[in-house]
Amino acid sequence: MGIINTTPDSFFDGGKYHSSARAVKEARKMADAGADIIDVGGESTRPGSLPVPQELELKRIMPIVEALAGKIDVPISVDTTKAAVAQRAIAAGAEIINDISALRFDPLMAKTVVDTKAALVLMHMRGTPKDMQSGDLMYIDIIAEITSFFQERMLWAAREGIDNDQIIIDPGLGFGKTPEDNMKLIKYLSSFQSLGRPILTGVSRKSFTRSAPDEPPKERLEGTVAAVTASILSGSHIIRVHDVAVMSKVAKVADSIARA
Repeated sequence: MGIINTTPDSFFDGGKYHSSARAVKEARKMADAGADIIDVGGESTRPGSLPVPQELELKRIMPIVEALAGKIDVPISVDTTKAAVAQRAIAAGAEIINDISALRFDPLMAKTVVDTKAALVLMHMRGTPKDMQSGDLMYIDIIAEITSFFQERMLWAAREGIDNDQIIIDPGLGFGKTPEDNMKLIKYLSSFQSLGRPILTGVSRKSFTRSAPDEPPKERLEGTVAAVTASILSGSHIIRVHDVAVMSKVAKVADSIARA
């Protein structure tokens, strides 16, 4: 899953795609380089970030979704917690809703998923992006607690009419977890296979992939390679990354090892 953030304040690529044309060009390059999904987002979810107005989010993502959907040979995912944004994107040809709130922020999101029949990513997160890293980060048993969270969310989604086959789960690496928690989640990622759904992991350039305390995101490629490889060996089905060309090659080798 290749990441296209149209935000000025994302932690790694904020401001990189300052025009829709540039974002569309990069998305096409990602598809050619091996991306199986393009994930388009118009609201930063880095620690400490605040929500943006719906109209601004639509203004940022819709030209890109409209330019890509049906014109490249991979599905488009929309990274949003807002039902109206998801609905507009799906109507324009997107096929996946990547909701970091797991249907908790917008009461209309579940209906949007049902009405559109889109695939849905449910992610684990405590709190909101604004406060997720400043609140209580203590887990008694992180694997058991996140498994229970997904069981509850999937049951709730089923009651709302969402088919289990529509769901992908994402343990939310970096979202309300310590660096040690993130490492543990990757190591024991296969535990979530008990839920019977594909597992998505987003490790790309995140702070826990640093090899030194002051290493900036632009220097975390090697750490990301290590985390991506470990995630695949532990059972990740989808990796969400910025560096598609490199990680596509990494994934092929890691897949070969995992399946040997």
